[in-house]
Amino acid sequence: MINEMQSLVTLEQVRHLTLGPILTNNETISTTIPISDLRYTHLFHSRYDSEEDLQTYNDHSKHINAVRGFIFPICDDLLVVDWIAGEVALPPHPSPGTAFRVSFLKLKEEKENDGEVKDEVFRAIRGIKESVGLGGVSYVSYGENISPARAKGFSIASLVVFPGREELDSVDAGEGLVKVKEHLESVVVVDYVVPLK
Repeated sequence: MINEMQSLVTLEQVRHLTLGPILTNNETISTTIPISDLRYTHLFHSRYDSEEDLQTYNDHSKHINAVRGFIFPICDDLLVVDWIAGEVALPPHPSPGTAFRVSFLKLKEEKENDGEVKDEVFRAIRGIKESVGLGGVSYVSYGENISPARAKGFSIASLVVFPGREELDSVDAGEGLVKVKEHLESVVVVDYVVPLK
């Protein structure tokens, strides 16, 4: 499954693709944040230049065949969140050994359409880089989900990228999210390291 999905990096629309087992799933997060009971074993992270490129990738026969032939037969559950990185310029290919912390946020139902709440959540996520300090975080990306059908109600996601595992392990998984916990119904946080080749 991993080899088949990684082969999709050859598709023209794909700017980056990595897939592998996660390190932790909610285990390191502060208990003051409402944690989801969802548990996952692998992370699939990919990047595209535009929403149109993402859609072309999703519709590509090679992608469809890989998902139907290798993902669906062995996966119990999927959580898919797509967002537009917006104002953050992301490097195209994180190096092997680079560490990711991906957070999926489900807002309380009454807050879901509140633009001010979403802005507050985005400010909290943006502030993670500054609160961790120089050298601790390479970059932060976040956004509102553009693929709600496959996201189990998680409407916001973030990607915090660290130079390596040591930097990742030194930061509480609830960093930044504690500030907006009153707006959150639940959170999934997974840690992942780009495999060494």
